[in-house]
Amino acid sequence: MLSREELERYDRQLRIWGIQAQEKLKTSTVLIVGLGGLGSPVAVYLTAAGVGKLIIVDSERVELSNLNRQFLHWTPDVGSLKTQSALKKLKTLNPNVEIELVEKRIATLEDALELVKKADVVVDCLDNWDTRFLLNEACVKLGKPLVHAAVRGFYGQLMVVVPGKGPCLRCVFPEGLKEERPIPIAGPTAGVLGSFEALETLKILTGTGEPPVGKLFLFDGTREGFDTLTVRRRPDCPVCSRSI
Repeated sequence: MLSREELERYDRQLRIWGIQAQEKLKTSTVLIVGLGGLGSPVAVYLTAAGVGKLIIVDSERVELSNLNRQFLHWTPDVGSLKTQSALKKLKTLNPNVEIELVEKRIATLEDALELVKKADVVVDCLDNWDTRFLLNEACVKLGKPLVHAAVRGFYGQLMVVVPGKGPCLRCVFPEGLKEERPIPIAGPTAGVLGSFEALETLKILTGTGEPPVGKLFLFDGTREGFDTLTVRRRPDCPVCSRSI
């Protein structure tokens, strides 16, 4: 049941998906892993939209070099845990949303499974592939949708994994990928891809439209263009071929 305050707060989106879908949002839980350039727009938009509970995971502290893209964190937050920095702004934005902080790194599949089982949708806002692959495997094992994005420079990619209905990340990236540190990034690139992650998450939770299963979107900010690749499940995928 939505309060009078919530009906006014969510008025513009209620005109899209209606009260029943908003009530579903209110009872949903989203796991956001990473509170950086991708996690900032994801956390802000899902909080603003009224997702009932967010579990936000990050073990790092705010650094000055984060601030060109991680807009949840401001200059006075440098040195603070990202979870604590984010919590202050998100609760100010929408006190109706419950926020659980997880201030540790996901290091094992067991870590990932413990968190993923609590969520209706998982959002990958990470900057490393080892943890991404752990999340992907946990989502496949537990049948939870995973919204993935990655960014570098002016470029980014987006993919939605719905176990049993399409490929997982390991179908597309079967081998481990070389990590780059530090990753060069233009702030708005992360904003674009994070906003798309939030949009796909809201679509899944409200049942609005269709998640782009079997598609890999590639963003090129130098020409403001998206390319779409069709991707399929691999029969020899080390994750989803044996888990579904």
